[in-house]
Amino acid sequence: MSSSKPSPLKDIIKTSIPAVIDLSSQTVAWLIEAIFIGHLASAALAGVGLALQIIILTFTVVLTFVVGASIIINRYLGANDSWNANHVLGQALMIGTVLAVLISAVWYFGGTQIFAIIREEEPAARVYGVQYLRIVSYFGPLIIVNFVALGIMRMAGDTLLTMKVNLFANTLHVILSPILIFGHFGFPRLEAEGAAIAVGIAHSLAFFITLYFLRSRKSALFLSFREYTTPNFETFKRLFKLGIPATVEQLVWAAGQLVLSFYAGLLGFQVLAAHQVFVRIQSVLSMVFTGFGIASMSLVGKNIGAEEESEALRAGRMAGRLALVSSSVIAVLFILFHRAWVDIFTSDRQLVEFGSRFVFILALVQIPKAVNIVFTGNLRGGADLNWLMWLAISSVLLFEVMGAYVCSFILQLSLGGLWLVQGLDETSRLALNYWRFRKKKWKIKNIL
Repeated sequence: MSSSKPSPLKDIIKTSIPAVIDLSSQTVAWLIEAIFIGHLASAALAGVGLALQIIILTFTVVLTFVVGASIIINRYLGANDSWNANHVLGQALMIGTVLAVLISAVWYFGGTQIFAIIREEEPAARVYGVQYLRIVSYFGPLIIVNFVALGIMRMAGDTLLTMKVNLFANTLHVILSPILIFGHFGFPRLEAEGAAIAVGIAHSLAFFITLYFLRSRKSALFLSFREYTTPNFETFKRLFKLGIPATVEQLVWAAGQLVLSFYAGLLGFQVLAAHQVFVRIQSVLSMVFTGFGIASMSLVGKNIGAEEESEALRAGRMAGRLALVSSSVIAVLFILFHRAWVDIFTSDRQLVEFGSRFVFILALVQIPKAVNIVFTGNLRGGADLNWLMWLAISSVLLFEVMGAYVCSFILQLSLGGLWLVQGLDETSRLALNYWRFRKKKWKIKNIL
């Protein structure tokens, strides 16, 4: 009986720790890049930060096939049906390849128009942002396809291999960034363009390592070129059905983050620069918490596929407890050393003084955010995606659009208002997602 099974703690740790290292290495690389760019100029930090948010926003389009494919694959793996799992992988990568070319074209041709919408006080920020986005677009197809493949492998629980790929890519990114940004060892000083070239080279090479793992049967999944090149419209339909709600959810969330950056820009250049520092810090922390979310999604989905409902609930709750403990420790460290975190990013003393006043809010936001990431993963494992989509739409409208405006402009809470609202958003969604997970809505969903 399922009740006699050992605690899921070992499986969660085995899956989540490589995922934490994997995802954290990515955001640490962006963080180090931000430190280098911040020492060029505050305008460079703001512009490249906005470019990165635009990249993340457009990446959410391909999440349709990452999340949709992962949910189906986990069910098949739980039922020991590897053939169908590999079929779904090939179909998802086929669609991802087409989207990769289209998205890269948008980055290249639409960069200037996108940045014209965002009216910062400092025009130089737009110049830096457009330069960065266009250079990344040259490498876009390989970067995006690799993102899709690694995302599916990671959500299917193959986190040790994805960790190895991303450690390689992000280590190379960090090595190349200062050389190309500042012009060391005889290379020209390329500033923001150099940062983009470093990203492109590192992640393009990582694509070929990922391909090797998927073809050498070292992964739990195998990429068949026949499945990759032969479209199956019934599978496409299933991927769209499951993936579109997840994509809408992520697009809405990313749009909400852009709205906050827009508000920060209206509040002043100093607020925008400090907000970008906070966004970078939170992106690193979110990857730590996402490791627990990926582990819970994988285990919940596989247990449902194996018809072990009680084990799915146990795994989801255990992952939530781990996220709560880890986020509480991190929050304490941030509060104790609040000034040091902002000081890493910039030599502008006024910016350090301003930003450090609000670090305690950033720290407290991480506790509900961490646990909510896990319960969002639990609900994805149970394919409760429409719920997550509508919750994201309503919460972004209520908190990021309306609440942030009221707090920042009417109540004049400045940067603190932007982050206080995010804390309220995460707390309310956590309460609702926990309630939803306990209702076990996967019982009425037939996704295979």
